[in-house]
Amino acid sequence: MPYLYQAPGSREPPAPKDARIIHSSGQSFEQLRQECLRKGTLFEDPDFPANSSSLFYSETPQIPFVWKRPGEIVKNPEFILGGATRTDICQGDLGDCWLLAAIASLTLNEKALARVVPQDQNFGSGYAGIFHFQLWQYNEWVDVVIDDRLPTFRDRLIFLHSADNNEFWSALLEKAYAKLNGSYEALMGGSAMEAMEDFTGGVAETFITKEAPENFYEILEKALKRGSLVGCSIEARNTAESEARTPFGLIKGHAYTVTGIDQVNFRGQKTELIRVRNPWGQVEWNGPWSDSSSEWRSVGLAEQKRLCHAALDDGEFWMAFADFKAHFDEVEICNLTPDALEKDALHKWEVTVHQGSWVRGSTAGGCRNFLDTFWTNPQIKLSLTEKDEGQEECTFLVALMQKDRRKLKRFGADKLSIGYAIYQCPSEIEHLSKDFFRHHASQAKRKTFINLREVSDRFKLPPGEYILIPSTFEPHQEADFCLRIFSEKKAITRDMNGNVDIALPEPQQPTSPARETEEEQQFRAMFEKIAGEDMEVSAEELKYVLDAVLQKKKDIQFKKLSLISCKNIISLMDTSGNGKLEFDEFKVFWDKLKKWINLFRQFDTDKSGTMSSYELRIALKAAGFQLSNHLLQLIVLRCADEELQLGFDDFLNCLVRLENAGRVFQALSTKNKEFIHLNINEFINLTMNI
Repeated sequence: MPYLYQAPGSREPPAPKDARIIHSSGQSFEQLRQECLRKGTLFEDPDFPANSSSLFYSETPQIPFVWKRPGEIVKNPEFILGGATRTDICQGDLGDCWLLAAIASLTLNEKALARVVPQDQNFGSGYAGIFHFQLWQYNEWVDVVIDDRLPTFRDRLIFLHSADNNEFWSALLEKAYAKLNGSYEALMGGSAMEAMEDFTGGVAETFITKEAPENFYEILEKALKRGSLVGCSIEARNTAESEARTPFGLIKGHAYTVTGIDQVNFRGQKTELIRVRNPWGQVEWNGPWSDSSSEWRSVGLAEQKRLCHAALDDGEFWMAFADFKAHFDEVEICNLTPDALEKDALHKWEVTVHQGSWVRGSTAGGCRNFLDTFWTNPQIKLSLTEKDEGQEECTFLVALMQKDRRKLKRFGADKLSIGYAIYQCPSEIEHLSKDFFRHHASQAKRKTFINLREVSDRFKLPPGEYILIPSTFEPHQEADFCLRIFSEKKAITRDMNGNVDIALPEPQQPTSPARETEEEQQFRAMFEKIAGEDMEVSAEELKYVLDAVLQKKKDIQFKKLSLISCKNIISLMDTSGNGKLEFDEFKVFWDKLKKWINLFRQFDTDKSGTMSSYELRIALKAAGFQLSNHLLQLIVLRCADEELQLGFDDFLNCLVRLENAGRVFQALSTKNKEFIHLNINEFINLTMNI
């Protein structure tokens, strides 16, 4: 079926040396190649072995695959023969037409092609059975090294191949892309935009042809002139329609490439034409302006030559632009610069990038429909300071990408439905709370959440301060994401989830026995009864008292405290350092305990007797602990159960450990209250006391 779109970065492709080495050996392509040449061996890639694990993860091949190097398939293999062109891309027995459409589009942009497919590779001198390709992944370029063993059957390539049997660059590129995503099977089904982005780091946008703007022809013309990659498809409304052929020879649910756009003089007037390619390398449009249609008889040979018209069944064909809009449902444009569709003059956009995660129990809040958790999503502050030229508003583009979902398919992970909302920022600049979203509507948002790798939209808002919230549609869904914001003018962004601030109260001064209230005297008598003659409470005695008291509380869910928890409490309160609590220390802790019980009751909003991990976040803040998302994630992992719930004992242990850590940090920090310097003895001492 057709797939919508995605969107990445928009800068000049970096030089090859800037691509990150990702091979498990830590060696570069050239180091690996030289090592093979020294040994006189051909490279065999341990990261992507020539066996079934690299092919499929959910099925067994129907035919016996044999992995062969190009030199074992043909006598004189060539990496690139006569230039890399769109006719070098013919689909094999793998449902990755979307990838092939993107590769075909890539061949139309020499500069982008040379970045992805380093040209100084061949099967001649220096050949060592190793090749490499450079691909964009989540705001960085990576260098993907492969060996040249390819899956074959009866000495023919099974998957992507060139129309010329001696040419192998396209088959090797497909293998590199399969390696990046975990297997060949992982490439089945997708959007041409996904691969176009990975080939360029560009920004993608989608047009529904029936809703396209009046200047759609000019938009496509400008995009192709600027080297943008353009794909198109016809929607398949159900699985039965997928790859069904229309009466006009077009394939539903299939990814095509737009390879040209032009005008021709036809019967005294200008006619708009568009050229499209089927990555199968065959099966073409048979309507007006198709290869052998009568319209071409009215066009001079010189004009036909200029348009490269040829009556060949090579998968490429011309059609009238009006017919194109009538028959194709969707057009995807991957712009090498995000302003490519707006103005004639190219200019750089400002780009900021945020890498983040949705983590179940702490930052996976879901969309605004889920008010109780929505506010816990990552929040990005966006300051729009300069208006567009001659405008009253600021233009910016938001592109949100979920990471590694194709690679995780083998583990049953599908793409999540993702989107974002943008809110006017109030005067205070802290993390926005649930109450804020209860009373405020968004200023702009992604209209529909959709299960694409990336979603992107352009917005225009007045200068000001905004909070951008990326999220999945459903809460509790986990994924890593890359959020990029492009703005015409300078924009400032800041993650609102990274501040840590602990406000600890001053330790209480003990009350002298002569000034004790009647209640305090009764409390002293209870303590003497528990403590015995030494008037000190050990961890075991403290456990006995707390278990007895807390189990009487009907509105909190409580299990018995562990001895370690009681030792942590003593570590927090023990000012004398003897490992026990004296009366004054016990009294200060008792006051704390009463406050913490009240906090637990207050923020157990559903009165379940337990606290959810989302309620915990508010309760900790009320207790004086403003924590980063990462710290909250660690706390949830350590303290919450599988249902993301905490009983009071979990809550108590969490508060004790946090206050202990805060007190120790306060004691060790000197002039600069944000940092401490520790030697190994001090560090171990610190960890043993928390």
